[in-house]
Amino acid sequence: MKEYVDIHVVLATPADMEDNFDEPEEAAERINFILHCIYDRADEDVDTQWLERLLHYTWETWHQTGNLLDIEDDELLDWVDHTLATWDDADNEEDY
Repeated sequence: MKEYVDIHVVLATPADMEDNFDEPEEAAERINFILHCIYDRADEDVDTQWLERLLHYTWETWHQTGNLLDIEDDELLDWVDHTLATWDDADNEEDY
């Protein structure tokens, strides 16, 4: 159940991003945009562990991606939609 996942636990702060980005505030906003999109677009009755693993995967995928600030919202939304659609098919239980 989605309501049992506290998204605030995984949201980035500028301090989380300052080692990898010249503009850590903007980087934190971008990764938080992605995390919120994952959360908002997930089904309401999604398994809690499934969503937590997906949010962790999202964090790990994007928090050191150097071009994060250059990617357009539409492209990020495409990534979110693709990830949500294929997450069940991915072999990810051991990693996240």
